Amino acid sequence: MNPLELEQEIAKMVRAMMTRNTLIGSAIITHLKSQLTLEDLAGVLLVSIERLVWFDADSVIWSIENLIPVEVLQEIQRIMSFTIYKQLIFKGCVPGKDMSVDACGKILLNNQLRAAA
Repeated sequence: MNPLELEQEIAKMVRAMMTRNTLIGSAIITHLKSQLTLEDLAGVLLVSIERLVWFDADSVIWSIENLIPVEVLQEIQRIMSFTIYKQLIFKGCVPGKDMSVDACGKILLNNQLRAAA
């Protein structure tokens, strides 16, 4: 998929999320599943969510609850946990001391870091 096609698919996904139409959204996700890896699909949906949050935050919540498949949500969580963990390290946090990751990929913060957040 070239960058223009990718941009078009993201725009379609955002519009489907805004309409809160599960049939349209599911059809787009099914099509993207046939074209992309799970990680790439999660990335497309992350970009779509990022764009949608500026226009209609309620539609983001609706999409997470009603549209996005569980396996894609899990992949989004994995991507976000890894990114956040890297950001915390970059900001000077020490793995094993300030934070860690549980078996499910959830970031665990110590009390001091949790209070600062």
